[in-house]
Amino acid sequence: MTTSHEGLLAGTRRALLHRIAVAQAEGRAPSLVAAVVRDGKPVWTGARTCVEGHGPDENVQYRIGSITKTFTAVLVLRLRDEGLFDLADPLEKHLPGTGVGEATIAELLAHTAGLAAETPGPWWERSPGSLRPGLTDILGEQPLLHPAGRRFHYSNPGYALLGALIEKLRGAPWEEVLRRELLEPLGLDRTSARPQAPHAGGWAVHPWADVMLPEPAEDLGRMAPAGQLWSTAGDLARFAAFLARGDERVLSKESLLEMRTPAAPVEVADVASGYAYCLGLEIRHHCGHTLVGHTGSLPGFLACLTMSVDDDVAAVVLANCTSGPLPFAVAADLVRIVAEAEPRIPSSWQPLSDVDPAVLELAGQWYWGTYAFALRLTADGLVSLEPLSGNGRRSRFHPNGDGTWTGLGGYYAGETLKAVRRPDGSVSHLDLGSFVFTRQPYDEEAPVPGGVDPEGWRGIG
Repeated sequence: MTTSHEGLLAGTRRALLHRIAVAQAEGRAPSLVAAVVRDGKPVWTGARTCVEGHGPDENVQYRIGSITKTFTAVLVLRLRDEGLFDLADPLEKHLPGTGVGEATIAELLAHTAGLAAETPGPWWERSPGSLRPGLTDILGEQPLLHPAGRRFHYSNPGYALLGALIEKLRGAPWEEVLRRELLEPLGLDRTSARPQAPHAGGWAVHPWADVMLPEPAEDLGRMAPAGQLWSTAGDLARFAAFLARGDERVLSKESLLEMRTPAAPVEVADVASGYAYCLGLEIRHHCGHTLVGHTGSLPGFLACLTMSVDDDVAAVVLANCTSGPLPFAVAADLVRIVAEAEPRIPSSWQPLSDVDPAVLELAGQWYWGTYAFALRLTADGLVSLEPLSGNGRRSRFHPNGDGTWTGLGGYYAGETLKAVRRPDGSVSHLDLGSFVFTRQPYDEEAPVPGGVDPEGWRGIG
């Protein structure tokens, strides 16, 4: 079953269908449903199933496992943006008595708090949440395995703690806060903590025989903020559009950019794959595309939401089997197919509506020592500073309204750029975090640190 929308070419749609058909057949999934988003809108959905005449669609719920963590992280960033805490605050300041209160909120979001990966006791994904009624039950006697902040170690209990933090500060259950502050504003009516018909059943497929076994669907209790949610391809497609663009009713575009920025040390094993963890989101590289999103799994279900912000394409893949198709590989291929078959058409160039002559005067070539850079003014009101050749340090800068700019990314993120003028008003040089940029290499008329040899440039001989 496929549903096509205006916007994708027939050849692209067939390539997408072929990819999920191969994934469902070779992965031996009882069913698999997928969706693609481009320019913030769903443009394709498709599904394959082994049950004739009963194909799932974008409205059938599947369990999404750890994609739930991204929803929880959005709620945490909302609280931060309201000024209720700083991400650098220790947990103990706002949720005392956990026994791991020295870990910061940011470390919990980025899985760098040093917590164990799983809860003690029986496998929490296949046992009732009632077995773990309190935070001590999910943390156990030795909750810390590593020094905080030193390494990335994925921790499901860490997100249970973040859910408890949300409940403490909002005075309401995590599920209620999620519904009121995220799901309802974004119109995610088919996303819920418990399954709502129509929904898929979870299955285990025998590794050596084409037979299946039903998996239990447990209520995770305290662990719900780490993996409880059920959702649909349609709802997750809308959620992906939000993660790329933001919605001021829920979370700003700037805070979502922060969520998409790597925040955890990269393990040696992840360097080759380009994997990095952010604040509730994962970054991976696939066939030349940088993809951000999250995968998820619970017994009986596999899920992935991933997007290429540069290509403005996102994909969702859901399957109802414990193991089988690799959801990230499938979703990444769906993004690649669309991005390469129908590359994004850039917006028309637009000139600035107004320009300050004092800023325009700064445009052009500058030198840091002997390295040549170009400063450009862009139609969005920012300035960029980038090397004329090579892969040197570069950044875009946001105006502060006082003649200075703040770096938005890369080496100069957060650093201040300013033009230093002489008493007569002419520009002497640019100062960027103590680096001096001059109009000529080692300009003798500018205060170059260390001075400039009075004999000037010379040849050999």
